[in-house]
Amino acid sequence: MKNDIFEVCAGSVQDCMNAEQGGADRVELNSALYLGGLTPSLAMLKLVKEKTSLKVICMNRPRAAGFCYNDVEIETMFEDARLLLENGADGISFGFLNPDATINTIQTKNMVELIHRYHKEAVFHRAFDCVSDPYAAIQQLIACGADRILTSGLQPTAMQGIQNISKLQSEFGDKIELLVGSGINSNNIQIIKEQAGVYQFHGSCKEWCKDPTTTVGEVSYAYHESDDYDCVSLEKVKSIVQELRGK
Repeated sequence: MKNDIFEVCAGSVQDCMNAEQGGADRVELNSALYLGGLTPSLAMLKLVKEKTSLKVICMNRPRAAGFCYNDVEIETMFEDARLLLENGADGISFGFLNPDATINTIQTKNMVELIHRYHKEAVFHRAFDCVSDPYAAIQQLIACGADRILTSGLQPTAMQGIQNISKLQSEFGDKIELLVGSGINSNNIQIIKEQAGVYQFHGSCKEWCKDPTTTVGEVSYAYHESDDYDCVSLEKVKSIVQELRGK
């Protein structure tokens, strides 16, 4: 029987420290979570490895919006992957799609091969949830050698996609790992675990922190409310981990 794993979607070094203190097993390290997560800096990665003992999967995403990239963006992603892997990343989370939202198998295979040359983990992120045929897509990712897929079952949340997740896990779970994310909390993690038969979970554990200089006078840098920014809640991590492990 496989051990349950909880991964926190982190956007800062402090987020990762909170994740470890709360009992998480792994983090996906990002910048700009308000854009869905972009590639983190090397300084962030180095400090997370210094200050925690967590396994760190680094997001590799050069811009916001979708996952159909031009040549310069692809070149950037491969250079970022090399730099992150050379500086301690335990894996890379990425996604390449064609204009019709099918898997770009050429770039996916190339990225997997690069990651595996460093003996690290290749994770295809929720770009997977954009495909129209998940069964064809997952078989392509298996053929490309990907280790894991982050998915919500092609739905906005994992609870909504639980039937798709269950089918994918039942048919392909012995060939590729499924990491379930989107809307994971302490109230639904056991339901998803039992109904979908999965053991890896990904959650943001989000709360809102304050920076009083975000909006001053007529000038504002707010993206949520007047002086909020998103961060990982230690208490939410603890609550999810306790629920997952039955403590």
